Amino acid sequence: MKLRLLTLITLLFAICAVTAQEPTIIPTPRQYCSNDGKFTLNKDCRIGWTNDKLEPIAHYLADYLQIEAEAEGTDIILCHLLEGAEEYSITISEHNIYIGGGDYGGVFNGVVTLLQLLPDEVYSHSLQLPATIECCTIDDAPRYPHRGFMLDPCRTWITKEAIMDYIDLLALHKINNLRLHLTDDEAWRLEIKSHPELAEVGGFRGGDSPIWPRYGKWNERWGGYYTQDDMREIIAYAAVRNIEVIPEIDLPGHSLCMATMHPEILCNYEPNKSRAFGYDTRSAFCPTKESNYELLEDIIKEVCELFPTSYIHIGGDEVDMSQWRRCPDCQAFMHKNGMTEESELQRYFMSRLTEILAKYGKQPAVWNEAIEGGKLADDTRVYGWEGIKECRTSAREGYSTVVMPGQYFYFDMKQTPREPGHDWAAIFDYTKVYNFTLAGVGFTEEESKNVLGFEASFFSEAYASRNPESARYLHYMTFPRLLALAEICWVNSDERDVDAFYTKMVRHYDRLDRMGVAYRLMPPKVEFANGTLSATTDDFSDIYYRREPMTTEMLYTEPIATDRPAEYSFVARRGEAMSPEAGVAAHFKTVTPPFTITSSMGDRENFSFEKAQGYGRLARTSRAADVGDWVEFTFDTSVRCRRMKVATGNFQLPRFIFENGYVELSYDGRTYERVGELECGMFFIEYPSRPIKSVRITCTSQGNGAEWVSVQPPTIWPML
Repeated sequence: MKLRLLTLITLLFAICAVTAQEPTIIPTPRQYCSNDGKFTLNKDCRIGWTNDKLEPIAHYLADYLQIEAEAEGTDIILCHLLEGAEEYSITISEHNIYIGGGDYGGVFNGVVTLLQLLPDEVYSHSLQLPATIECCTIDDAPRYPHRGFMLDPCRTWITKEAIMDYIDLLALHKINNLRLHLTDDEAWRLEIKSHPELAEVGGFRGGDSPIWPRYGKWNERWGGYYTQDDMREIIAYAAVRNIEVIPEIDLPGHSLCMATMHPEILCNYEPNKSRAFGYDTRSAFCPTKESNYELLEDIIKEVCELFPTSYIHIGGDEVDMSQWRRCPDCQAFMHKNGMTEESELQRYFMSRLTEILAKYGKQPAVWNEAIEGGKLADDTRVYGWEGIKECRTSAREGYSTVVMPGQYFYFDMKQTPREPGHDWAAIFDYTKVYNFTLAGVGFTEEESKNVLGFEASFFSEAYASRNPESARYLHYMTFPRLLALAEICWVNSDERDVDAFYTKMVRHYDRLDRMGVAYRLMPPKVEFANGTLSATTDDFSDIYYRREPMTTEMLYTEPIATDRPAEYSFVARRGEAMSPEAGVAAHFKTVTPPFTITSSMGDRENFSFEKAQGYGRLARTSRAADVGDWVEFTFDTSVRCRRMKVATGNFQLPRFIFENGYVELSYDGRTYERVGELECGMFFIEYPSRPIKSVRITCTSQGNGAEWVSVQPPTIWPML
C-alpha cells in the first residue's frame, strides 16, 4: 500500500505543471504542484486513518472541518507513508485527500497545511460546507528538527487555559517545541508534592505572601500554579498538536522565590539587609551544601516523572556569583578542589544535577553561561541567548545548540523605539527575524552541523502591568514575528525576499483575524505636504486618527487639510490587531531642559543623580524607599509643555519603583499641589495650566523587594 501511494505521488509530481498561483502557505512548503480539478468537502465526508496512533489528529482535523472522523473514512485519509521525521505529503484529487507522513509529526504538519488550503473561516470553526479545495500535490519537510518557543509564566502568571490557547497558535504555524519557564525569582509555578509549599506559597506574590510583588499588582496577593494534573493536561494537549513541552527549573541563580521559603539553601554568611528593610535579596543556591542536592533531587525526580520529554532545562544563567565569593564555604571548596573561578563552581553544580537527571533517565538542557566553567556532559543541550558569539562557541565545542540570541529572537524586545518592551538586546520587528541566517552571522559549516534549530522567547516582566488577564500584549509582541520564525525554521534555503514574505504575511492576516490574534500591524505611512496630511497602509486595515488634546479616535477617510500636522497621530486597526502610533516627526519630539534631582534617600556613586540629569541614564538611590521618602525634579527654568512623564523604576518596566505614592506640582518652587497617584511607579502630567518649576514624588509604602529605587529623568513633550 505504501509503495503504491508513494509511486502515485512521485508520478503526480513528475507530470503536473505549476500553472495556478500557489496558495499562501506559512511556512512555505518545499514543493507545491497544482493539478486540474477540485475536491468538494461536504458534511458527508469522513476522515479516516490507517494507524491508530493517528486517530487524535483525525479528531483534531474533524473539529475544524465540522465533519466526522472514523477509522473507515475514505474521503480524507491520514497515513504513515514516508520515512523522514516530520516530513509529509498531500495529494488532493477530485475524489479524496491523502495526507502521508514519516511519523505522527509529519501527518500533523500535513493537516496544518491542509487547513491553509481552506477558506479562512475554518480557523474560527465556522467553515460553511460544502467547500472546495484546488487539486494539488505537496511535498514538504522541515529544515530544523527544533522549532521552539519559550513562554515565561513566572514573571506574569499565565493560566492553564491561556497556555493551551497559545499552544494552538504555535501548532498552526508548525512550531514543535514549547519550553515553559516555571521557576524564577518571582514565582514557583509547578506543584511539587514532596514540597507542596513551593507552589502553594511560591505561586503567589504580594498581599500576605512572603514573596515580594514585582512588575505589577503590588497591592494584592496574585498568581497561581499548575498542579501536576494541570501540567499533564497541558502536555497531552500539546502532544496532540505535535508540540513537545520542556520544563525549565532555573538553577542555581534566579532562585529568590525558593530562597524566601527555604533560606537554608543560601550561602553561609549574613548579608546586609538594611537597605531593603530586612528583605534578603540573595538569589543563588550555595553549590557546596549537600542538603541542597537532596532537596533538588526530590524536585527533579517529580519533574522527570511528570514530563515525557528527554530533556529537562536546569537553567544556569545570570548567577550572581558575588554571593559565592562572599561565602567562606564556597571559597574553601574552591581552594580544596583547585578551582580559580566561580564559574567552575557552577560547572560543579550543573554536573551534580546532570547526575540526578541521568538517574531518572533524562538529559540536561542549560543556558549558554553554564558551559563557561568547563566541559559538561556530551549530551547536554545548550540554549544560546546572550549573543551570536556564545551560540557559535557552544556549537564549536560540540554541544547540540538551540540558537536564540536575544537581538534576533527575544520577542519581548521593542519593535520600534516608541513601543512597549525591552531594548537591552535590540529593537527589531519581523524583518530582522526573517533575515536571520547562520551563515549571515558567521557560523562555519562545522558549527552549523551542531545547530538543532531556533527558538524565540517571551519573558513576561512587562506583561504583568499590561492587563495580563488578556492575551493582547502577548499576541502583539509575538505576532507577526512568530510567522518569520516559523518560516526560517522550516524552509531549507538562506535566500530571503522580505517584500515577498510581507505580501504573504498580509494574506495570512485574514487567518490570524479568524484565530482571534491581536497581532501587530505595521504603522501607517504619514506624509505632510502643501498643507495636506495623509496616512496610508498596505494591509487592508482601517486607519484612525486623533488630534491633541482630544483623546477620541476618528476614522480616517481622506487627507486632512491643516497647518498644524504635529497635533495629529494615526493608528491602523483590523480585527483584534493594531499598529503602533504614527505621525510626523514633530508629534513625537521631546525636549531636555536642564534640571536637578534631589531626594530624601541620597544616590549611589555608580548611578548618581548627576548622570540621570544628563537624560542618558537611570539614577539609583542609596536604599529602598520608606513611607514619606521623596524624589524631586527641579528645572533651572520653568517648563511649559503639553505632557510630562515622571517615573521611578527601570526605563522599560516597573521594577525598583515606589510601589505606591503620589505626585505634587509646583509652579513657583515653593508651594505644591497634589495632582495624582502613581501607577506602576510613574505619572503623566497632561496639559498643565502653567509652566512647571518642580515635580515631587512621595512614597506611601515601605520597600520594593530591592536595595534601591531607580529614578528616571523626566520625559517632556513640548507644546505643539
